[in-house]
Amino acid sequence: MLQYNISEAKAHFSELVNKAMTGEEVVIARDNKPLLKLVPVSPLVREERKSGSAKGRILYIAPDFDQTPADFGEYI
Repeated sequence: MLQYNISEAKAHFSELVNKAMTGEEVVIARDNKPLLKLVPVSPLVREERKSGSAKGRILYIAPDFDQTPADFGEYI
């Protein structure tokens, strides 16, 4: 649990919002006494990726997309 006094929370509000959105528990306190907890209104819902879901969406692939560039020879 992360606890911040009000003045710290004001100075780092966007950072605290990001932490709360990723699931961290953020508590805001006054005089080191917990006052409230910052939580997202709704959890982030991510759709499960499905194989083949991009079918028909790829418009163009360069003919040499899988070739190693000439100046990368020393890296392979």
